[in-house]
Amino acid sequence: MQLNTLDWSIIAAFFIVSLGIGLYASRNSGDSTKEFFLSGRNMPWWLLGVSMVATTFSADTPNLVTDIVRNNGVAGNWAWWAFLLTGMLTVFVYARLWRRSGVLTDLEFYELRYSGKPARFLRQFRAIYLGVFFNVMIMATVCLAGIKIAGVLLGLNAVTTVLMVSVVTVIYSALGGFKGVVITDFVQFTFAMIGAVWAAVYIVAMPEIGGLDALFAHPVVSGKLDIIPKFDDPAVYVPLLVVPLAVQWWSVWYPGAEPGGGGYVAQRMLAAKNERHAVGATLLFNAFHYALRPWPWILIALASIVVFPDIASLQAAFPDIDPGTVKDDLAYPAMLSYLPSGLLGLVIASLIAALMSTLSTHLNWGSSYIVNDWYQRFIKPEASEKELVNVGRISTVVLMVLSAILALALSNALQAFNILLQIGAGTGLIFILRWFWWRINAWTEVAGMAASFVIALSFLFYKIFAQLPTPDTDPKTFFAGWELSLRNKFVTSPTLPHLEGWEQLLIGVGLTTVIWIAVTFLTRPTDAATLQEFYLKIHPGGPGWGPVAASIPAERTVPLSEPLSLRIAAVFIGAIAIYSVLFATGFYLYGNLTATLISSIFAVGGILFLWYNRAKL
Repeated sequence: MQLNTLDWSIIAAFFIVSLGIGLYASRNSGDSTKEFFLSGRNMPWWLLGVSMVATTFSADTPNLVTDIVRNNGVAGNWAWWAFLLTGMLTVFVYARLWRRSGVLTDLEFYELRYSGKPARFLRQFRAIYLGVFFNVMIMATVCLAGIKIAGVLLGLNAVTTVLMVSVVTVIYSALGGFKGVVITDFVQFTFAMIGAVWAAVYIVAMPEIGGLDALFAHPVVSGKLDIIPKFDDPAVYVPLLVVPLAVQWWSVWYPGAEPGGGGYVAQRMLAAKNERHAVGATLLFNAFHYALRPWPWILIALASIVVFPDIASLQAAFPDIDPGTVKDDLAYPAMLSYLPSGLLGLVIASLIAALMSTLSTHLNWGSSYIVNDWYQRFIKPEASEKELVNVGRISTVVLMVLSAILALALSNALQAFNILLQIGAGTGLIFILRWFWWRINAWTEVAGMAASFVIALSFLFYKIFAQLPTPDTDPKTFFAGWELSLRNKFVTSPTLPHLEGWEQLLIGVGLTTVIWIAVTFLTRPTDAATLQEFYLKIHPGGPGWGPVAASIPAERTVPLSEPLSLRIAAVFIGAIAIYSVLFATGFYLYGNLTATLISSIFAVGGILFLWYNRAKL
């Protein structure tokens, strides 16, 4: 496969446009940290919503979906579809609260909600833990996807790929700040969606596939089409559907789907013109993220099963790629290698766009933590705005370098996805309740964070020990077992019981929840004055603030409690509407017109409910 002049021209034009936007936005981005990280809190809902969805549309996302579909079928996507419930909770409950808080970053929230040294520790620690370590892990998975795509489609090695993408992304992110990121996201999302849809249409029509009917009738594909898994085998429907919908969505902290909002989603809500724009942005994000984007990726993933039925066939087709990185997620870029000139250039540009939009957001978001919640708050409070912006630009470069290095150590997107889920297991409920229950304190979050991390680490070691031989008198034999365990990716042996990923998740959630609840009641609550000020500023409503509201002196104005019943109803009705659009699209592609009609009716009903109550919501 060779790219011609047209392909390279399209790719070059995309890079030039991205750099041009960065230069344009750099005119005001260096004026202050508020401008560099939030664009002056004056961004419209539609631009912020598209920016959110562009960020989650990373180059590793179609690879991840392909990995899921090849292993667990279409229904396997409930591992991330379930997070729509989290997203709708943010839309109708938390978006207005975040915008009302007026903080620069979501970590600043800690010293608004909690008090004393624990609050300061939590803010400082999370600034480094999330802004650097966790953030670097996420960006590394994005870079890994870029490495695989460039290896298949461009024949580039890992180092060359990372250098090319990193340099351009760092330049426009460091120059243009948040405004440059958001405007570039809009352009990149347009590129990415056109490329994904066009590629899916072409690939499905290839002679090797033969169109939709032939694809869905193929023996290796027909068993993977269920949108909702069949309920005849608990070993299938429990991990694929029950656990994500019953536990995962509210219990797990995952970037872009944080319970209670947070991360770069919170950053965009905080940058909105007002509360209504914050709500509109998050609603647009969830509708696009779950209803608009998945099917082009799913179709290509299903087609890849026909062309590359197993990993051996992928390795045979691309012998020059490191065998350690040839996993099921490689099938997505492998299918794109069949695209013709012109379309190939557009699709490659779209994937570069998806990759860069995610990287730029995480770079700006991570540097905002380093600057606002670490450097300015704890290192140099008297720093000038110019100095703070310069620290933000330097940290942008450092984060990119660390991410590039880590990317070379990962092997597949699903591996990283599962690691991130397990690390955040059990902490999600804290982020939901801290807005509506006064008793949650800083030690609650410290305990939840520490417990989930230790438990995730314990499961990692459990996998290693599950394969070790019994120690004997020959040290060489014992340590050879360690080497074998690591080399074979922790394939469990009969020496210890095997735990599936969903079982580990449930255990992690249960243990972490018990620990943080116990710590909550064993430690002192947040200072009364801090709780009162938080209630007066945010007025979250709900019975969980009853004692605090009653303690506020009569001379101070106590805001009216806002009813939550309508908003909670909107969460689930809105989720049903978006799921119905997702289902209707899938059933239409499958040729099931009856199911399409039923799904469409539910979608229209949900949309009408939200429209009728829009003023109250």
